[in-house]
Amino acid sequence: MYNTKQTEFSNMPINLYPRNRISEHKVKRFIATFYVVGAFGFLIPLTKELFITITPIALLLNTYLLAIYHNKYSLKAIAVFTLIFLLGFFIEVIGVNTGLIFGSYQYGSGLGVKIFDTPLLIGVNWLFLTYACSSVLHRLRINKNLSVIMTALLMLGYDLILEQVAPKMDMWHWEGGLIPIQNYMAWFAIALLFAALLRFFRINLKNSLSGTLLIAQFIFFVVLMFILK
Repeated sequence: MYNTKQTEFSNMPINLYPRNRISEHKVKRFIATFYVVGAFGFLIPLTKELFITITPIALLLNTYLLAIYHNKYSLKAIAVFTLIFLLGFFIEVIGVNTGLIFGSYQYGSGLGVKIFDTPLLIGVNWLFLTYACSSVLHRLRINKNLSVIMTALLMLGYDLILEQVAPKMDMWHWEGGLIPIQNYMAWFAIALLFAALLRFFRINLKNSLSGTLLIAQFIFFVVLMFILK
């Protein structure tokens, strides 16, 4: 009986807007337009603070789109996604309150509501990035162990760019304004763990929007790195 319900749940179609109501081409075009508008919003002094304020909403919208275009859900997948979210959040809680994991830093207001001085959204960000990077590399059909390592390296590369922009967007700030090597080492190790969890539990990684969302975010942060002061 359990297996039947599990199968039915796993194959249940997702019809939340805009999936199956708007063509993927139009959704991808919306994503590109969304990030172009965002870049201009941060560039214009009069609107910069407004766009910092709505950053959490933008990140949640991206996560929503990624979630509804996930190919097939299962109870196992939801459990693993929840685990990565919780681990990501509590690792950051320990990190920001002790300085032992990433180094000494503090979160600003750019990522929204905080608990234990840590934005709830940071757990979502870990899940988004792990899943999106894993999904993109899954398409290459390479060795699973190599794929995990490459996912962690891709996430590390993403962080190298994000770290240059985060203080300007009031996401987080490093003590003395210097990013310690410890941060990048921790990022790689955590990314490796999370990517391995997805592979170990054989989570379905097919997602037609993962590449578009990841590339759009990456280009967005690269642009902001050069235009924000």
